[in-house]
Amino acid sequence: MADSYSRISHALKALRKERGWSLDKTASETGVSKAMLGQIEREESSPTIATLWKIANGFNIPFSTFIVDCSPDAKKTIHSAGKSEPLHPQETKIKVFSLFPYDKELHYEIFLIELEPGCEHISPPHNPGVIEHVLVASGNMQIFVDGAWKALKQGEGLRFDASKPHGYRNTSQQIAIIHDIIHYM
Repeated sequence: MADSYSRISHALKALRKERGWSLDKTASETGVSKAMLGQIEREESSPTIATLWKIANGFNIPFSTFIVDCSPDAKKTIHSAGKSEPLHPQETKIKVFSLFPYDKELHYEIFLIELEPGCEHISPPHNPGVIEHVLVASGNMQIFVDGAWKALKQGEGLRFDASKPHGYRNTSQQIAIIHDIIHYM
């Protein structure tokens, strides 16, 4: 857990320094309070997945910037070991694992997401041009897109404009596991 706090803190500090942004400017661009940003940088608080998305959107960067320290070379073979440390270990209903971090050449990242029974996660809209592909690896779930919940079962997928309100919901009694491919235009 300390490693993820540290990774997120260092990434946020580096982004602010690179852009020359104050905490006030960062709060204005991300919609996250100056106090919360300061707590994240001091490793006093770990942001929720929704808060991290707001920060990523405000900086116009991929979400996995906060998960891994480097971007892979698209031409190299990369072995993903499956589940690693979840992005936000305190979240009990949703667990997000990076399978392949953001690729600068191909403009996408891939996550494995586990939704516990009863989980409902509403994601903040991403920046314009961001497309998600959700593929259900096991279980049944629903995706909120175009103003309605759409049911998906194992083996089915859905592609949608992620710059609009969207969410994920597991109404079953079993864990639902999805692969989420996020493509940045």
